[in-house]
Amino acid sequence: MSSSQPEARSRLNVLSCNILAGGSIKRYREYVTHSWKHVLPTGKRANLDGLAGILPEFDLVALQEADAGSLRSGFLNQTEYLAENAGFPFWTHQPNRKVAKVSASSNGLLSRLKPTEVLDYPLPGRIRGRGVLWVRFGSGQHSLVVLVAHLSLGTQARAHQLGYITELLEGHPHALLLGDLNTSIESPELRNLFARTSLQLPETAPLTFPSWAPARAIDHILATSTLKIETLRTLPHLVSDHLPIAATVELPISLDAQAHAADAHPSEKIASA
Repeated sequence: MSSSQPEARSRLNVLSCNILAGGSIKRYREYVTHSWKHVLPTGKRANLDGLAGILPEFDLVALQEADAGSLRSGFLNQTEYLAENAGFPFWTHQPNRKVAKVSASSNGLLSRLKPTEVLDYPLPGRIRGRGVLWVRFGSGQHSLVVLVAHLSLGTQARAHQLGYITELLEGHPHALLLGDLNTSIESPELRNLFARTSLQLPETAPLTFPSWAPARAIDHILATSTLKIETLRTLPHLVSDHLPIAATVELPISLDAQAHAADAHPSEKIASA
């Protein structure tokens, strides 16, 4: 291939979703009138089954506010459950905030590609319980790094957390940042992230919150300059108070080939280092 020819590329279908531990909110007043549902498993498995029905079209699914097994989920690991029911061969999760036996929030990743490395990083903040899940596919300079994060509500804490994520991205030119970042694409803290990394400002920022009347774009799929987001869209409200956000990501074929190199096994948990 001559240097004037475009590089061969491949595609990944990617989804990111804050699943609210399988709960579903359809209007603001339900935060109060249905508050009991936040601590009991009522209806949550059926909601997850509905979500699992749309996941097979995706290669990577990033989850935020998945329950790792507590009272509110019926002691069900929701990341594992979705992996098994949607036919994903690999899954991993990062439990972040446990409140007695009532809740166990976590980030999660479902994958059709076998990760070569999984790391858990707690994020800085005055209140503990936020983290970023760091996953590598392939090896060396052609590896793809995927970060799954759920950031704080406070501006100052969020800025510190994005500064930390900036450090995690260093030396990784092919990367995706997926998650509920709790801030708009125009915010100073995200503008600073774009200035300090090769993550690119997306052409569009679909509105994701609240799910019943979307008015804010706070869930994001961000890619470095070597990758290309071909489509970026939201999916219908099935679960949570956020809309899922989906993208088709174009990437150098060398990344994709390495990531697919290993044999898959049914719903295999990939543990963090």
